Amino acid sequence: MKKTSILIPPYEAVGVVSAQSIGEPGTQMTMRTFHYAGVAEHVPTGLPRLIEIVDAKKEPKKPIIDVYLKSTYSRSRTEAEKVAKELASVFVNDVADVEDDLEKLMIKIIYNEKDAKSQAITFTMLRKAVESFDENPKIDGQTIIIKPRKTDGKKEKKITAKSVRKMAQKIKGAIVRGIPGISKAVVIKGEEYFIRAAGFNILGASEHSAVDPKRIYTNNIKEIERVFGIEAARNAIVREIKDVLDMQGLFVDIRHIMLIADAMTYDGEIKSIGRHGLSGEKVGVLGRAAFEETIKHLINASAFAEEEKLIGVTENIIVGQTVPVGTGKIRLVMKK
Repeated sequence: MKKTSILIPPYEAVGVVSAQSIGEPGTQMTMRTFHYAGVAEHVPTGLPRLIEIVDAKKEPKKPIIDVYLKSTYSRSRTEAEKVAKELASVFVNDVADVEDDLEKLMIKIIYNEKDAKSQAITFTMLRKAVESFDENPKIDGQTIIIKPRKTDGKKEKKITAKSVRKMAQKIKGAIVRGIPGISKAVVIKGEEYFIRAAGFNILGASEHSAVDPKRIYTNNIKEIERVFGIEAARNAIVREIKDVLDMQGLFVDIRHIMLIADAMTYDGEIKSIGRHGLSGEKVGVLGRAAFEETIKHLINASAFAEEEKLIGVTENIIVGQTVPVGTGKIRLVMKK
């Protein structure tokens, strides 16, 4: 058989074939979620995760970041665990009891020695974290007392119980140690030791001296696009969809997944495959109307005198013509 360089027949409906190739196994996916080793949260896989990817959600339901370390740290579990502790954010609430006294309009932060020691947090570290709210807090043994003050220029504003309660909530969420947006960091052994954590702060994690910034990865595709650009986001879409399918034991040719990733990113930004993305931007009026919000599209088209050129698949099926793909695209002319 003669070897040919043409892998796809001319005018083949590659988009439809890709949609079938991913959609059909997608109907057989189980809805169960898979437990990522070490991170104490369920990560959406299967159909929920696939929907999350193609809908181009701003943030996954359970974001995860894989932080790879420089060779000095990745060989030893002890070193990797040290880095993991430094990366995971510890909040004031984790190491102290924050109480608001609404009668005296002050906040007490009581250092919890047992919890703090397990997180390797000292009283000095706690005091430093609290100093951003009050430069000279009152120290009473293991307790820090803050009296909120509000200044408007040079004048001092009256403090209300509501503002004390608000400040107490802010203090609870203040970071004592670690990187904002990264928590529950655990060390995992693959070919080397690396850290898997909940969250997605790529830039924050990259700043740590032990981290190899070239090999950080997160399942938050929008964050990858923001930090590394659209090409990296396109690769992440391919990888994420492939991971979901592999985990379910389904085989789909990588080319179909690549076509979806290309369609979502060819414009220079990630677009969803819904009415707010690719399907809502079809050239043909009938093509858009056949998907969702039918009446809206037809009214707009008639109001602005849009022209339907019948170049898509759906439009031609609606009007009962031969679809212009595959053999339907070929015209034969014969001489009499």
